[in-house]
Amino acid sequence: MKSLVGAVRFVNERGFVFFWPIQGVELPSLWVAVAGDRPVASSHRDSGHKTWGWKDRTLGQKRWYYAKVLRRKATMISLEAAPYFYALSENYGEPESDYLEQFRAGRLSPAAKRVYEVLLGEGATHTQKLRRKAGLEPYAFGKALDELQADFKVLPVGVAEAGRWKYAFVYECVHRHHPELLEQARPIGSLEARERLLTLYFRSVGAALLSDVHKLFGWEPDDTLEALASLRHKGVLVGREDPKPTSAFVLSELAVLD
Repeated sequence: MKSLVGAVRFVNERGFVFFWPIQGVELPSLWVAVAGDRPVASSHRDSGHKTWGWKDRTLGQKRWYYAKVLRRKATMISLEAAPYFYALSENYGEPESDYLEQFRAGRLSPAAKRVYEVLLGEGATHTQKLRRKAGLEPYAFGKALDELQADFKVLPVGVAEAGRWKYAFVYECVHRHHPELLEQARPIGSLEARERLLTLYFRSVGAALLSDVHKLFGWEPDDTLEALASLRHKGVLVGREDPKPTSAFVLSELAVLD
């Protein structure tokens, strides 16, 4: 893969990929697609690092959805697949007030609440200013940003020349940058969303253990089993009716029958 156009096509075909390969998690990554199956190079002169430039240049352009989502790692999601992720988030249609219910129920940390409220009030803000406004130490601030990204509340939309390295992400609220997601996700039920994401996943990896699925998506075990069983009954996957963590599911078109 040599061009940004090819990278966008790759993400669209896969539905979602990691930006970097993540140890212990089986999922395609943009790095491997560009540089080959080798460790991420420490030298920024390595040709594989063209991926970094593509990522930075496309922030805010809506070529794909980029944020720390799966495993709270940098994830690139096609715009077609993004509503299915959003449908599984805790955003219920009123993003400027729903977060308060999450916070009261203990499902949103105080630090994440503070960061989110700064963005609600300030609009798109680079990380240096955002951290100062939220009044958080670097570690707590980073954790809060990861939490908010994983739940589709905030995402990076640009890069600013700020801080010691003159490089800082600019963050914005998802519902303001991608307002279309709210309507696109509204009619999608949780089971439908999980089925769609699992189908994309198995089209990328071919086969996976139940434990691999749990590790990647982090859904409740019963929800995961329900979606896998539904796909098995629909003939999309082949696998055991009563799977154990080490049980494998295989894309039906790849399964070898005796």
